[in-house]
Amino acid sequence: MTDTLIALISIFVGIIGANLVQFITKEYSFDMVGNSIAGVFGSIFLIKSFGRLGFNPTHIMASGKVNIFLFSINMFVSFLGGFVAVILIKKLAFKMNSLKKKEENPYT
Repeated sequence: MTDTLIALISIFVGIIGANLVQFITKEYSFDMVGNSIAGVFGSIFLIKSFGRLGFNPTHIMASGKVNIFLFSINMFVSFLGGFVAVILIKKLAFKMNSLKKKEENPYT
């Protein structure tokens, strides 16, 4: 397995995590395409942010073989990134819509 393949698998796991939110709760849903996009960005953001702790693809393949422990941490963080990204984006969209309604009718 190469570093690129590990990165692609972790992005795919982030997409799965984001779409799982849609199946668990219908409240946090941007349909399949929106959740997939949120999953991609959420998993990449979390892996890039916390990957410096030692579970990014280069550290996973540092010895020439796949370090299963680091790989599983990478997959969990990617899944969590996709899952949390949809929830945070939905809350942000709700907040922006409520502010927009307040600006349209400030006397309510």
